[in-house]
Amino acid sequence: MDDGYGRDGRQDGDGYYRNDSRANDDEGGHSDSTEGHDEDDEIYEGEYQGIPRAESGKTVPVDGIAPQAQIRDLAQFEAERRKDQEELAQQYETILQECGHGKFQWTLYFVLGLALMADGVEIFVVGFVLPSAEKDMCLSEESKGMLGLIVYLGMMVGAFLWGGLADRIGRRQTLLISLSINSVFAFFSSFVQGYSSFLLCRLLSGVGIGGSIPIVFSYYSEFLAQEKRGEHLSWLCMFWMIGGIYASAMAWAIIPHYGWSFQMGSAYQFHSWRVFVLVCAFPSVAAISALTTMPESPRFFLENGKHDEAWMILKQVHDTNMRAKGYPERVFSVMDCTKYIITIPTSVLTSISLLSLSYYGLTVWFPDMIKYLQKQEYSSRTKVFIKEKVEHVTFNFTLENQVHRNGEYFNDKFMNLKMKSMVFEDSLFEECYFEDITSSNTFFKNCTFIATLFYNTDLFKYRLINSKLVNSTFLHNKEGCMLSDFSDENSAYMIYFVSFLGTLAVLPGNIVSALLMDKIGRLRMLAGSSVISCVSCFFLSFGNSESAMIALLCLFGGISIASWNALDVLTVELYPSDKRCTAFGFLNALCKLAAVLGISIFTSFVGITKAVPILFASGALAAGSFLAFKLPETRGQVLQ
Repeated sequence: MDDGYGRDGRQDGDGYYRNDSRANDDEGGHSDSTEGHDEDDEIYEGEYQGIPRAESGKTVPVDGIAPQAQIRDLAQFEAERRKDQEELAQQYETILQECGHGKFQWTLYFVLGLALMADGVEIFVVGFVLPSAEKDMCLSEESKGMLGLIVYLGMMVGAFLWGGLADRIGRRQTLLISLSINSVFAFFSSFVQGYSSFLLCRLLSGVGIGGSIPIVFSYYSEFLAQEKRGEHLSWLCMFWMIGGIYASAMAWAIIPHYGWSFQMGSAYQFHSWRVFVLVCAFPSVAAISALTTMPESPRFFLENGKHDEAWMILKQVHDTNMRAKGYPERVFSVMDCTKYIITIPTSVLTSISLLSLSYYGLTVWFPDMIKYLQKQEYSSRTKVFIKEKVEHVTFNFTLENQVHRNGEYFNDKFMNLKMKSMVFEDSLFEECYFEDITSSNTFFKNCTFIATLFYNTDLFKYRLINSKLVNSTFLHNKEGCMLSDFSDENSAYMIYFVSFLGTLAVLPGNIVSALLMDKIGRLRMLAGSSVISCVSCFFLSFGNSESAMIALLCLFGGISIASWNALDVLTVELYPSDKRCTAFGFLNALCKLAAVLGISIFTSFVGITKAVPILFASGALAAGSFLAFKLPETRGQVLQ
């Protein structure tokens, strides 16, 4: 085996490698690829790529064909390198065990938890502000749909971008940059007025927060010994749930307070939903402030040949934990750290993105189905009036959920009122007066208006379908958005409450997965949770009421969270340090792409059929649980 590490060092009885003198990292003539070797064992650039040196007695390939002897030597070289890799990975694991698990890891836990919390908040922001933002920005159904998807698209790009960058410039520095971008554009999105600028800000905000999950789990795992890793990475997932609860609570407390607003003329308006967007940037800002006090991952420094920096950080971890435990005199016995070379393994982990397609698809489908059931129930309470005659009557109260057919209205006044889901068909309005009317989902079909005045209303002509106007006038029409529908405060509170319950429902699953992750293994947790989630999809067929859909949403969320926790732990343990964030970022980007596809597919069936989304989700979860058994179990293994 290549013993360049052992030649200038010694190994004592407790398994740590100690050097009697530090290697001089500043000597000239050494490239990064040769760092960590003495002069007798120095390798040149070709040998780093697996090509032996000429003086070693190995022949050089002729015409691109290597002799059998050289092939055997190369195979032996790779075997020795893999053995060296395992020894050095085990050495790092031993060092972490000496450092212990204590104050330092718990401090880092809360710091990185804030970053993960910011990711959880980002998912909910747009959904909570849409009912209010559509009034300010005159959003069509297509525009609202794009706003819902743009966050996932931004996070997809961000996961791929920041994951790769974190393996090049460092976990801490990349996370600081990504969270800063998220904070800046989340702040700007609170103040911009137009739809396009708001869409752009939310896209860039999503790009920024996209780096949170790939970096946070990789960063934290590199400070955890193997016996603590699965449990504490699962506890870290709790902060995503806390982010959802925070967003739901803030929306509940802020958005319905319409008095929290101001405007400057008709061009600039700042309503309560913008205050909510601003408040949702706080976790990201707090994470940035806290992260500045934490060090870089020592594994990253080792990968880049910065041995002294890695040793200093590991000593800081050790000393912090020992002081907190009351042993300040305990000395960090490791005297040096050595660079190691790692190759990336092949894995079928990408196939688990079936999980994302079904999870996000169902998560968005549930609220849409609840809204559909609410509309169905609302329509069942519609009052129908036929051939009514009304003369000299003043209507100054809300008219809602009514259908009037073949009616006659003479010299009637409709003043200072709201019309919600009102339909007039084949009716006559003569010498009537409409003033200060605000309407939604209101139409006049095949009606006739004679000598009728519309003053300060939003009853534009597009609401008059196949209707006749005889000597009728529109004056001072209302400005602003013409909405197809608007919800009251009770509906808004219901949205926040359902999201709060759905997020809180993952708490039992988080606790169970954290306690059992290191006991039953990652694969059993992932496959078992996927199977049970698949079975739970069957019961969606029985969700024919609002309360039943809410209960099923909570059930599915509570079960499926264990799959996500196991998937996060598996990902950081399957990939080596120099590719960990890149791999995690790529897989997370794939998950977000699957989320976009799942949302698009599932929502298209709302109001049409429940069978297709249920079968689609069940099939995806079943396939995910099957593919989980193709993965290697990583419980009890050191980080490669």
